[in-house]
Amino acid sequence: MLETIAFYSMAAVAVAGALLVVTLRNTVHSALALGLSLAGVAGVFACLSADFLFAAQLLIYVGGIAILIVFVVMLLGRTTDLHNRQVNELWGAALLVCAITGAGLWRLTSFFGAGTGDTPHAAQTRAIGLLMLGEYAVPFELISLVLLAALLGAVFFSRKEI
Repeated sequence: MLETIAFYSMAAVAVAGALLVVTLRNTVHSALALGLSLAGVAGVFACLSADFLFAAQLLIYVGGIAILIVFVVMLLGRTTDLHNRQVNELWGAALLVCAITGAGLWRLTSFFGAGTGDTPHAAQTRAIGLLMLGEYAVPFELISLVLLAALLGAVFFSRKEI
């Protein structure tokens, strides 16, 4: 019972944060709300006993949002750019797409939701760690090099000419 309450609470935090991302006018506040939403998703992973996904969500995504906030403040520089409205005039079409997607997901969960049980989940963090440091070590490091190249490219293209 307590696990169900925690799960739905974390899901509500994730959805509320996502709604704040698209409704807030301030860019920094939207980025903070995105961090809140991703932290809610990490809480959902914790409720599902997905330890590795929980830690990865916190370290990579929520930590990445903190870096995003720093880059937004540093690169924009002007406070007027931080207060632009982020919603466009097509909110009706977006609402229709969200309603259709929600109805489809509702039908999908009602179809597959009947077979779920309350079986405890076994932690798979050790097995994933052994794979990432063993068989998938080279691709994991290559991804880090690609991300480093993207970061260097972003710094190069954002600098001002002297």
